[in-house]
Amino acid sequence: MTHWIDVIGIGENGLAGLSEPALAALEQAEVVIGGNRHHDLAPDLKAERVRWPEPFSLMIERIRGYRGRRVALLVTGDPLWYSAGTRIAREYPLSEACFHPQLSAFQLACARMGWSVADTETLTVHGRPAEQILPWFAPEARLAVLTSGNEDPGTIAGLLVDNGFGPSRLTVLAALGGPEEQRLSGIAEEWARDNPRDSVPPFHTLCIECQAAPGTLPVPRGPGLPDHVFETDGNFTKQELRAITVCALAPRRRALLWDVGTGCGTVAIEWMRSARDAEAIGIDKNAKRLELAKGNARRLGTPRLQLVEGVAPDALSDLPDPDAVFVGGGLDPDLFEAAISRLRPCGRLVANAVTLEGESILAAMQRTRGGELTRISVARATGLGRSTGWRQFMPITQWRFSR
Repeated sequence: MTHWIDVIGIGENGLAGLSEPALAALEQAEVVIGGNRHHDLAPDLKAERVRWPEPFSLMIERIRGYRGRRVALLVTGDPLWYSAGTRIAREYPLSEACFHPQLSAFQLACARMGWSVADTETLTVHGRPAEQILPWFAPEARLAVLTSGNEDPGTIAGLLVDNGFGPSRLTVLAALGGPEEQRLSGIAEEWARDNPRDSVPPFHTLCIECQAAPGTLPVPRGPGLPDHVFETDGNFTKQELRAITVCALAPRRRALLWDVGTGCGTVAIEWMRSARDAEAIGIDKNAKRLELAKGNARRLGTPRLQLVEGVAPDALSDLPDPDAVFVGGGLDPDLFEAAISRLRPCGRLVANAVTLEGESILAAMQRTRGGELTRISVARATGLGRSTGWRQFMPITQWRFSR
């Protein structure tokens, strides 16, 4: 036996839709694990039946107890596309686990809509805050979203309306590929007003055709969001400098940022918006600013931003190692050394100084550690009586260090 776990994607057509290898693995299994609907789709098996527990982490431990037996896990669609198979793949090598994909809900939904999957954003709010899809709202964008229940379309319709996309069309597709397939469509502003959740099947895929309302100026993905989209106490990294800073940090998928002295969270939020699945932890000693950061994160589509109240470097000791660190205030050589020692390979540290004292600290760190020093000066045109002139911001010294 080359493996003992088979993760099998199953659709609404049940056993009839399985490939021969998947069907053979299911018939040979001694233990079959799945949700109630998965078991209903695969009747008349001789194996021991096990239901998914909650939370799912308990099932990982239970699966380990079945080692030495043939185990089949039934999941919906493609096991490795927003599904339980991803967790199995992290826990077990390919020598122990084999994956049998079925047509995913995304593929079936796009086929019903006549959309190219390659040109459609595939997202999920299943077990996640709905706000995390906000960065993908854009004129003419097409989104296919896995949901958690019949209330999600109403919630998402409200988000669309609040962000200037009320004319967008929503289509609920349920039981795709089965005899009970359903379709329900409507306009976001009407859906948000009427919220027909009683008509929405709890298990479905939501397709969104984004359409901006006249006069709407959508918030860009970033970096460099307009200052007015953030709620602040007046002390925050301004748009032009923020764009330069986030680019210097080089966001990438699944990378973790420490935003030390996060304030109202502007840099951390832009980092998370700039790369899919990017993560950030904002650290600040000011509880009121952390509340501002929390609200900004939810409104701007990064509700997974973690916030820690404390003073660095002490507040950093229990955090996971970062891929990038931004220090926007409270410059301290001990803080820099602590952060650098924790940076993952290919990690980056960016620090901004506005005072002469802070600039001298960055200059000393550059002499000791290397990296680059950059002077950034920004001016905005503003009214001067009946004329227009330049209003200069305080110049910023930026230190960039790469490990």
